[in-house]
Amino acid sequence: MAKRDFYEILGVPKNASDEDIKKSYRKLAMKHHPDRNQGDSGKVAEDKFKEAKEAYEMLSDPQKRAAYDQHGHAGVDPNMRGPGGEGYGGFAEAFGDIFGDMFGQQRGRPGGGGGRQVFRGSDLSYAMEVTLEEAARGKDAQIRIPSWDACEVCKGNGAKPGTQVKTCGTCSGSGSVQMRQGFFSVQQTCPTCRGTGKVIPEPCIACHGQGKVKKQKTLEVKIPAGIDGGMRIRSTGNGEPGTNGGPAGDLYIEIRLKKHDIFERDGDDLHCSVPISMATAALGGEIDVPTLAGKAAIDIPEGTQTGKQFRLRGKGIKGVRASYPGDLYCHIAVETPVKLSEHQRRLLRELDESLKKGGNKHSPSGDSWTDRLKSFFS
Repeated sequence: MAKRDFYEILGVPKNASDEDIKKSYRKLAMKHHPDRNQGDSGKVAEDKFKEAKEAYEMLSDPQKRAAYDQHGHAGVDPNMRGPGGEGYGGFAEAFGDIFGDMFGQQRGRPGGGGGRQVFRGSDLSYAMEVTLEEAARGKDAQIRIPSWDACEVCKGNGAKPGTQVKTCGTCSGSGSVQMRQGFFSVQQTCPTCRGTGKVIPEPCIACHGQGKVKKQKTLEVKIPAGIDGGMRIRSTGNGEPGTNGGPAGDLYIEIRLKKHDIFERDGDDLHCSVPISMATAALGGEIDVPTLAGKAAIDIPEGTQTGKQFRLRGKGIKGVRASYPGDLYCHIAVETPVKLSEHQRRLLRELDESLKKGGNKHSPSGDSWTDRLKSFFS
């Protein structure tokens, strides 16, 4: 029986692009693949699949397509087959770019389908506590972190001295195996060697076949000025080592601020509570307040109430990415005297009587409070 035209088989015109040819073949391959067609219709579907596969192999090759366009079937060898031969490998090849990412295949990359599986090391986390002053000014610190050094007993190969590392017989040293799932093949990490391509019959006792031993190392860390709690510093390459020559992970240093005795931080601003006496609140005066750079003076106006807030510009913290430092907010807390002597009690009673005679003019909230009480009880 004469062969059908390849363009007709794929349902595309003769000027079809390579992408259109590929799309058409994918559609036909999905429809007629033998794994998806069983029973009486299986033979017909298999013939159509092979027919589409042959057409795609000829038209997807520029040289074969040119020869076919010029001479027809006589211009190409009908027995020529691509990497799939008479099997169904061409189907998996055509769909490789669809399923490759799904199953972790990486074409043409180190550690992908062509060789041992290369894995990046895991990231590590380290929590560091710093004081508010250290966070504001920055500091240089040293931390101890786990590290992995080559085993001195086996010289890093993981094998017991006097024995040899062997090539994995399951994957022949490639680190991966082909597993057939349904109508396509999936490349997976070799379960025997776990992607290394090698097996160790007699592991080294010192490192248990890992070729490395866990130790501690000291790392210099620069804490930038203005850093805040919850921020992280990244130390590239100081995480766990990679597998099969893969890159090491990173170390993330998480900053935690210690509780301060005076200040509370809110972004780049600082807040503190400033207690003052009743006399200072009533008469006013100048008081000293703390800042990270030393003392600062603020004027307390006469009649200052609890909760009054004073803002000192630029007395906060200059954040890591800030152009200007934040502010310091001083919250006034008027203290009630305790443990009074009898003389002091008498003086306070006299003062209270004197204030009452003056009416509500000595009590800034007196009128509004009285009005709210009347409204509440009416």
